[in-house]
Amino acid sequence: MQISDLIPWGRGKDRPATGEEGRAGNPLASLQRDINHVFEDFWQRVENGWGEHRAELGMFGPSTDVTETEGNVEVTVELPGMSEEDIDISLSGDAMTIRGEKKIEHEDERKGVYMSERSYGAFYRTVPLPAGLDTDKADAVFKNGVLTVTLPKTAEAQAKVKRIPVKAA
Repeated sequence: MQISDLIPWGRGKDRPATGEEGRAGNPLASLQRDINHVFEDFWQRVENGWGEHRAELGMFGPSTDVTETEGNVEVTVELPGMSEEDIDISLSGDAMTIRGEKKIEHEDERKGVYMSERSYGAFYRTVPLPAGLDTDKADAVFKNGVLTVTLPKTAEAQAKVKRIPVKAA
């Protein structure tokens, strides 16, 4: 074995990346290739977005949108299959935390066969909030699997907004 076999940029690109000969002949180089594939796959998923791979990686997290208008900040979270009893919202300083736990239990018995399935999943999402919100007037509505939290801005915060005109060069 040569030291260049251990360095990813020292390997010849013409050699097969996998194969029984490479694995049996040089286990350390094979391990290096496998580790490189794991990291390459990870960074490729990061660059391309997690998409359907989020669940594969144990990353259950709801899709969240934060929208700011002149009068309020609106946070929309998709929580399909959940009910309002499963959701907890807390405001602390300049952040809002949304927590939830999804429990699905299904039992069925047919023709002497008993089937039981259980699925559990918990999540939390912390959303940073801008200054100048009237958190005492916050409102949360859960409808058709979508949670919408509306946080109105204070009159002072709305008054501080300054528009800057854009001129052509």
